[in-house]
Amino acid sequence: MGLSTSEQVLSALFEMLQSNTPTDVKLLRNEAYPERIPEAGILILRDGDPGEPEVTLSPPTYLYEHRAEVDLLVEAREADARDTAFDALKQAVGTAIAADRNLGGLCDYVEAEAPAPIDLAVDGTETIKAATVTIKLIYAASDPLA
Repeated sequence: MGLSTSEQVLSALFEMLQSNTPTDVKLLRNEAYPERIPEAGILILRDGDPGEPEVTLSPPTYLYEHRAEVDLLVEAREADARDTAFDALKQAVGTAIAADRNLGGLCDYVEAEAPAPIDLAVDGTETIKAATVTIKLIYAASDPLA
């Protein structure tokens, strides 16, 4: 049995991020936040929500606007260093998406929404700048579970 359409799309997105992200940035999928954030930052792909599909009949086709998420996290003492590292991560995600907006034919279209970053002060650590980028994956499947 092969992978479902949604898993194929999410795996392709993860591979695309991996191919277009600098090697010193840690990339994870569906993992908890690590205790330590690498100097270049971390990206965590979350499967997100496929939402309610539009359904067409004859043959049945389920049209999804799946909303996956990528958490961006950087940590640095100085605000300028945090802002620069965060911007580099944000641009890496944008470059990855622009590289193939149909994920090799798996999606009709892929686009990201602008993040709303926040600074988090955690006792005993440097300040963390974080945001979640929502990535819309528009694709069709022959069955909601296939």
